[in-house]
Order: sequence, then C-alpha cells, then structure tokens
Amino acid sequence: MSTLPWLHPQRVALIEAALRERILILDGGMGTMLQGHQLDETAFRGDRFVEGHDSQHQHVHDHPGSCDLKGNNDLLTLTKPDIIRGVHEAYLEAGADLIETNTFNATRISQADYHLQHLAYELNREGARLARAACDAYTAKNPAKPRFTIGVLGPTSRTASLSPDVNDPGLRNVTFQELCDNYTESASGLIDGGADLIMVETIFDTLNAKAALFALSELFRARGARLPVMISGTITDRSGRTLSGQTAEAFYYSVKHIRPLSVGFNCALGAADLRPHVQTLSSIAESFVSTHPNAGLPNAFGEYDETPAQMAAVIGGFAREGLLNMVGGCCGTTPAHIKAIAEAVRDCAPRTILSESAQAA
Repeated sequence: MSTLPWLHPQRVALIEAALRERILILDGGMGTMLQGHQLDETAFRGDRFVEGHDSQHQHVHDHPGSCDLKGNNDLLTLTKPDIIRGVHEAYLEAGADLIETNTFNATRISQADYHLQHLAYELNREGARLARAACDAYTAKNPAKPRFTIGVLGPTSRTASLSPDVNDPGLRNVTFQELCDNYTESASGLIDGGADLIMVETIFDTLNAKAALFALSELFRARGARLPVMISGTITDRSGRTLSGQTAEAFYYSVKHIRPLSVGFNCALGAADLRPHVQTLSSIAESFVSTHPNAGLPNAFGEYDETPAQMAAVIGGFAREGLLNMVGGCCGTTPAHIKAIAEAVRDCAPRTILSESAQAA
C-alpha cells in the first residue's frame, strides 16, 4: 500500500510539515456535545425519518414499521447538520487542528440496530463533507494554520475475536469478510466526502482493526491512491490490555505493518491512567503517537468529572516528557477541555519518531 501515490499529496505534505513543527490538536467528544442539546425522538427523525424509517428508501428489505431513532448520533448528520457543523466549529474555535467526522457508528453493522444499514455510505460521505466544510472555513480565516478532516471508522458493535455467548466460546456473530465489506463501504464514503485522513479508532479487538486495515489497503489499491491512516486502540481497564487481550506493545506490533501515520490510544481511561501505555508506544513506535483520553473515569451516574484544568495538567506532563505528536479528548471532553489542552502543550516540542532519531544518530 505504501507504494501507492497520495490521493491529496499537497494536503499530506501540509500535515507532515505541521506534525514536525508542533503537537497537533485533535477535537473532543461529539456525543458529549450532542447530549447538551437534549434532542428528543422528533429531532433525531427530522422530516425524512418522521415515521421512524427512511421515507426515501423503497427497497423491499425495508423495515416495515416504526423504529426509535433517538441515540443514533450519526443520523444527525442528515437530520440536524447545523448542529453537527456547530460542534465541529466549536472545536476549531478552541484550537483543534484535526476534526473527526461524526461517523463512529456509520457502518451497516451498527446502523442495523436502527434498521438503517442502507445509509452507511451516505452517512460517511455527508459526515466527511460537513467536517471538510468546517475545516476549510477555518483554514480560509488563517491559511497559516491549515485544518484537517479525519474520517472516522469506529469499531462496530460486534467483535471478531470473542464469542457473544459465554456458554459457546467458539461462536462468532460476525466474520472477517463481513467486517471488511462494512469498512470498505464506509471508507468509500469518507474518501468521497473529502476526508484528509482515515482513523480506525476505539479498537478493542485487534482482529476488527485488521479487517479495517485490510479493507483500506484493498480500497486504496482499487482507487490507485491512498490516504494517511491513523490507528487508535483502547485499553479497556487498568489491566493494561485491550478487550481482546493485548498489551500496548503487542497492539502496536500487530498493526505496524500498515505503516500508519500515527498509532495511539483513546477512550475507556482518563489521561493519568493512559500515561504508561502512551509511554510504551512512544518508546517503540516508528510512527507519530496520538492520544485522546476521556475526561477521567465515569462516576456513578456515567458522567465525567475531570475539569479542563485537571486534564490539561496531566497532558501537559505528557508533552513535556516528549511523548506526543497529536492529542485531544474523547468521552466527557468539550471545547473547554480542548482549549486548555492546546494551551498546555503549545510550547512543547513534538515527539521525534524513532526512525528519524536513528537516522540522525
């Protein structure tokens, strides 16, 4: 895959130049911001889905009845695009260099929960267009600070490595090929919508990630050009392992063959608990290193209590140790968190990737 030309070589050159100059800022939580709007079922449905299904889709496999759509945040890209664009702009205003598309669950597998699997390509394409438009508007305001769109491929709601039934450990509810097909369709939408990069994120099962990376490799080959790929795993608890059992080091060596632009960790833990795992990546990765942690661990009500100042203080320590190339926030984070993080790392030099260090030596 690395022998293919870049789809947008000038954009890649800008990204790589920026990464060598400073620590770049990712955006923060999308779901956190959407919860603040307190949208009801009617708001999620909009006009097109007013009956609880897609009025524009007439295929025979349509779900015949009404389905609750509240909670399908990806659908808001189509029914409430102004709100999604507003979230992107709030993070750009806070100092984000890279904006993630609202496509975390925009795969056929995940959208099947709402009987809207046929929307997968459209959700990704329109999600990328919204983020692209916001980034372009802010780049136009300050061309010296270009903003970039990250097309997000989430983990799906299924796992290829683990059984959904504790009484049948050999059972699987998804195949590798099914995952590949899902990721191919979604990534096609992201590319057509104008994404600068693709991020396979919140990886709890490395086999799912391998399906995504294989799908991207084949898709890039079919198109004759590629985008930079970011990879972000999830350490699920303080055991220091992903859900499928890998340590940070094992996870990196499982995905390094794709020669990603960056490898990192996001979600599940707060910044303080992620520190040792980011340190491990920083010590071995021949790519850039990213992290976007939660705002601490959830409390008894499922809410996140870590303030912008608290989170920025911890991440500022990461930066001063030379661990980071990209940093942002995940669950519980807001533009206030991102602004504080941006200020905390502003004067810190970015991590030098190992291959460059070896060349310098």
